[in-house]
Amino acid sequence: MRLQQGFFSIQQTCPKCHGTGKVIADPCQACHGAGRVKKQKTLSVKIPAGVDEGDRIRLAGEGEPGVNGGPPGDLYVQIQVKPHPVFQRESDDLHCEMPISISVAALGGEIEIPTLDGAAKLRVPHETQSGKIFRLRGKGIRGVRSHAPGDLLCHVLVETPVNLTERQKELLREVETISSRNTERHNPRAKSWMDKVKEFFGT
Repeated sequence: MRLQQGFFSIQQTCPKCHGTGKVIADPCQACHGAGRVKKQKTLSVKIPAGVDEGDRIRLAGEGEPGVNGGPPGDLYVQIQVKPHPVFQRESDDLHCEMPISISVAALGGEIEIPTLDGAAKLRVPHETQSGKIFRLRGKGIRGVRSHAPGDLLCHVLVETPVNLTERQKELLREVETISSRNTERHNPRAKSWMDKVKEFFGT
């Protein structure tokens, strides 16, 4: 639409047809002539294996309808992964805590750990310290853009026993007494730490 006043010429969109080139004389009550009606729709989305936090899934043609009869756009679904009670994900690798008893840590043994493929056996060597990490190759997640699955990393957590019986307390006191006679041999980390403390205080 063009308006001219003297030397000035102004061009603007027609307020009646809004640039469509036609005017709807009797618009319907639902869309008021817009040709679109807002509705809610429930869609089923197929989630591929290996998706991660923030990944997007594109649903072609499920977006906002086009203007003036134009084709609809696309709908993008952004993934948010719920926390897992056992595993923590880091890229394609999985991490989990693995509580073990003092006796297993000291003497070694075989324990059962969970994986995405079911339970697996893990051999814990004797004298295993808290914080030790065991890596199970290929027991992680195969990402959507990965050629091979990641690993499962098990973090050892040596658990202090609770609710001990008098007999258990007696045995632990006996072990502590024997260990204290040769701290350097039985508790080398504690001995090293104490030496550093003594050096720090100059004693």
